[in-house]
Amino acid sequence: MDETWDTVDRLHAWLAGASDRSPEQQVLLRMLKLSEEVGEVAQAVIGVTGHNPRKGTTHTWQDVESELCDVIVTAMVALRTLTPEAEDVFAAHLGRIADRSLRA
Repeated sequence: MDETWDTVDRLHAWLAGASDRSPEQQVLLRMLKLSEEVGEVAQAVIGVTGHNPRKGTTHTWQDVESELCDVIVTAMVALRTLTPEAEDVFAAHLGRIADRSLRA
């Protein structure tokens, strides 16, 4: 996971360096970006199922996979925007979820 979080750190630094917004605005915009990406997952699922009769089938399940990956990366960068300890925060939270969900 170290390589993954190193990449997240680099993406965070790149975005922060390219922004003319205040740190507070950057945090808010990263959270909004997450909503945008989730919407793209929904759009891809609608597209793969052909649920919109006007558009028909416009996506594949690979498109859905790609959009889900975008959600994950965007969430990781958003978490990193909130704290430099994002990797530890995530690992601890995942551990708590596993403990309560996988107790058997």
